[in-house]
Amino acid sequence: MSTGAKATIAYETSWKIDDVLGLADLVHDERDLAATLASGSFQTEGMVVAPCSVRTMASIANSLNDNLIVRAADVHLKERRRLVLMVRETPLHAGHLRLMRELALTGAVILPPVPGFYHLPKTMDDLIDHSVGKALDQLGIEHQLFKRWAGVPRDE
Repeated sequence: MSTGAKATIAYETSWKIDDVLGLADLVHDERDLAATLASGSFQTEGMVVAPCSVRTMASIANSLNDNLIVRAADVHLKERRRLVLMVRETPLHAGHLRLMRELALTGAVILPPVPGFYHLPKTMDDLIDHSVGKALDQLGIEHQLFKRWAGVPRDE
């Protein structure tokens, strides 16, 4: 978890940072470039950066590897593993879109947390679950977070 993510959690949610960190089986400091995740020999099924700031996206696009998040993302790209970036900033200018294009060409999945409405969400949690579910789909993780599109109902 980045310093920015900690600030976002504190500002945008009622969660305590320690409670969020407590959900993880293992936590690394973002400055620890010697962590297991920094090596291609450490096996993963994929990685999701959520939320992904434009700064982090730019660092990944340019292989800056100045923190563990960016280094681990770079490893996923070089090892041809699934990397999902949930870029959440808007509006986007041509520079942002150029970086997204380059990342997509490199193998990243750009998945802004933009919920669908076909499942008729009733709560904020429904909207969040849709975006989380779409990210889980990219990693092949089964879930029941939202009702999948089944086509337009037909009167018979």
